[in-house]
Amino acid sequence: MNVSVALADTETVLSLSGRFDAHEVEAYRAAADPVVDVDSASIVVDLEAVNFIDSSALAELVRSMKHVRERGGELVLRNPSDPVQIILELTGLDLAFTIT
Repeated sequence: MNVSVALADTETVLSLSGRFDAHEVEAYRAAADPVVDVDSASIVVDLEAVNFIDSSALAELVRSMKHVRERGGELVLRNPSDPVQIILELTGLDLAFTIT
């Protein structure tokens, strides 16, 4: 999986591509944690180019969401690919996250 971070005026965007699974959780965490720890505004995780997601990755997204909310911010999932959207709906996480 590839992770890129872009800073905008009101949000920080983490763009992910490829498979987001148990083997890639550390790569996500290495990119996300510094942003989550410092930025209390909107954090956007762009999932448009993610073609697979597993339960470990979902758990990591939930962990990030909780951490951001504790700091008064919001974690938004943007453009989930069809396979990711299906998993979010099957797990009910589409109701927990803000998805745009």
